[in-house]
Amino acid sequence: MSSAWLLPEHIADVLPAQARRIEELRRQWLDLARSYGFELVIPPMLEHLESLLSGTGHELDLKTFKLVDQLSGRTLGLRPDATPQVARIDAHLLNREGVTRLCYCGPVLHTRPAGLHATREPLQLGIEIFGHAGLEADLEVLELTVEGLASSGVGNLTLDLGHARMVRSVLGGLMLDVQALTDLVAALTAKDGSAVRAMTRGCTAESRDALLVLLDLYGGDEVLIQARQRLPARGPIAQALDDLAWLAGHVRQACPGVRIGFDLSDMSGYAYYSGVRFAAYGAGSPNPLARGGRYDEVGAVFGRNRPAVGASLDLKGLSGVVAAARPRPAIRAPWGEDAALRAAIRRLRAVGETVVCILPGHESETQEFECDRELRAVDGQWVLCAL
Repeated sequence: MSSAWLLPEHIADVLPAQARRIEELRRQWLDLARSYGFELVIPPMLEHLESLLSGTGHELDLKTFKLVDQLSGRTLGLRPDATPQVARIDAHLLNREGVTRLCYCGPVLHTRPAGLHATREPLQLGIEIFGHAGLEADLEVLELTVEGLASSGVGNLTLDLGHARMVRSVLGGLMLDVQALTDLVAALTAKDGSAVRAMTRGCTAESRDALLVLLDLYGGDEVLIQARQRLPARGPIAQALDDLAWLAGHVRQACPGVRIGFDLSDMSGYAYYSGVRFAAYGAGSPNPLARGGRYDEVGAVFGRNRPAVGASLDLKGLSGVVAAARPRPAIRAPWGEDAALRAAIRRLRAVGETVVCILPGHESETQEFECDRELRAVDGQWVLCAL
């Protein structure tokens, strides 16, 4: 029999030190997004399943907790990703004609963890731009993501760029059912050459050779040169390579300290992304700290197929790889009924100071706050003194 206070696997309480760091990161990222012109929205934790999973493919369906609404009898889902919700807000609630920039931050729930030590309750922060099909929107999302990670204290930033149109163009002529296509995309992403060869035995030599070439196309700028030389001369492939080169050049100009690499066979989120996709890595984490890209089809189910590009990250995960800021300096004060003492405490709090009143009998206890000053009675006056 399990203890009543044990939580489900991969679900955990957030204790004060980490909670403070997460909140600092949340405020920092949302303030940064606001400086770019993004507006904050707060989607609900659950909604009708068909709306929640629109345009996201089978993978997100497997991550979704489902339940029956006792009011309507319909199946609801606890959101595993807020992006489709934000697309719904853009399409039906705001319904603007021009560009809309939206940001959000809130918990999402996954039926299974993404990794061995991953939480099933990430705190997802995201930015989305709707209504602009040009690369200018992709670049803005990339720059905001890089700036946010750098200002959070992430070092050795690396961007891994890819393009959904690249693999889709090669796969376009293959006669594969949905499951076979899903398996082939997974093998490409995992760079499993033997599996790719086995799955493409019945394909044309051009398509099979192009897929095997893609497996080798990861690394630095030389990848784009090799891709132009070794992949079929198709318009969508050439345009995708041009897009990647343009974005890489502009990101390097704006963020010269960021390393940029390319992985042309990585199709993580194949059913989701429609153009450029990226993953951001940093020191202290083997997994991506942020992911994003273009997903123009996500709003189609809502009847408004607007261009869309965005990025998201888990603030819980980010808080675990960046150095915690020093605790904010605080003031110790004795608890007392003296009116002058209580007035002095109120004045200090009103100007933004943290004042920790030491309750009777707890004078020797310590807390997370770093008290460097103390309120003391000196000649009948309450005076702020250094500790």
